[in-house]
Amino acid sequence: MSTIRDTDLVRTNDYAEETGEVRVLDEEGKLLPDATVPDLSDDALVAMYEAMRTARCFDERAVSWQRQGRLATYAPMSGQEAGQVASTLALADDDWVFPTYREHAVRLVAGFDLAEVLRGLMGDRLPCGSAGGPTIAPEAIPIATQLPHATGAAMAARHRGDESVALSHFGDGATSEGDFHEAMNFAGVFDAPAVFCCHNNQWAISVPRHRQTASATLAQKARAYGFEGVRVDGMDPLAVYSVVRYAREKALDPDPEDLRPTLIESVEYRYGAHTTADDPDVYRDDDEVAYWRQRDPIDRLETFLLDTGRLDEEAIETVGARVDERVTDAIEEAESRTAPAVDDLFEDVYDELPPRVADQRERLRRLRERHGDALLRE
Repeated sequence: MSTIRDTDLVRTNDYAEETGEVRVLDEEGKLLPDATVPDLSDDALVAMYEAMRTARCFDERAVSWQRQGRLATYAPMSGQEAGQVASTLALADDDWVFPTYREHAVRLVAGFDLAEVLRGLMGDRLPCGSAGGPTIAPEAIPIATQLPHATGAAMAARHRGDESVALSHFGDGATSEGDFHEAMNFAGVFDAPAVFCCHNNQWAISVPRHRQTASATLAQKARAYGFEGVRVDGMDPLAVYSVVRYAREKALDPDPEDLRPTLIESVEYRYGAHTTADDPDVYRDDDEVAYWRQRDPIDRLETFLLDTGRLDEEAIETVGARVDERVTDAIEEAESRTAPAVDDLFEDVYDELPPRVADQRERLRRLRERHGDALLRE
């Protein structure tokens, strides 16, 4: 735990009192006058920066790869690095994380090999479980279906007496799904040690936030279920870290007056498309994207690290070269591996395959023989 409780960092944040949104760094990356930097070492802050740059590089290369037909449909994450990286760094190794299809950086921070993540996006199995950090559940493609699972995992931890929480990731559109409300209601009634992290990236695919909910904020939805909602600048990694640490501490607080669950609304933006099958130019304009790019999470953290002497220009160049080499090596390794077997797709689903599914497997085997590995990327 931090020597300065992150609970106090959140509850005494003047910017939050004025705007309803917790922030530590301003839009240029300068420390706000009232703000307190989370209790992280210089090395940890630089590691956070490098992880965010790795995520950005990985994302840009993955989009390029998909356009070349070397990767399946991909969900870009640029702009949302702070919400993914900082939230994962704020967790303990015993915690659980329930991601969606966009949380690629969560796996990177949790210790999974970059090449393994790429292999998962090429049609192999996406890595899950534990790689030395928090346990990552299989990603959820249907919207909000992972939220009841996360609440169940949180309740299981509580019954076992574990000092762990379950954090779930989801987008703003998921707050309009039934699974969201069921999970929130159950967590509130039974006081589950759950942290619900909503990435409000302003668009539920092509639907703007104000068109898919009439709620003034998403964080305030927590009130209906009897627990706290916190709104945070999701493009400020220091603020995200503080808020997630705060929520984690509260989830494990033995005081029955301090209700365990927390709904975090991380206000951020996705620069790219919903997925590579989407064209955002149809529903949003360039001025909107430019507005949010001025608040870029990597630029803001870099400015802070430069201003406070934790990095210099030479160190930034070194980090960039190291990140580029790491991602390039991962791509080469991922492409050099043997493609997964067709039968892998059908494992761990049924004890005995129903006839119709066995027939699908046979047809896929024949298609693989005819078209080769390109079939897996279509």
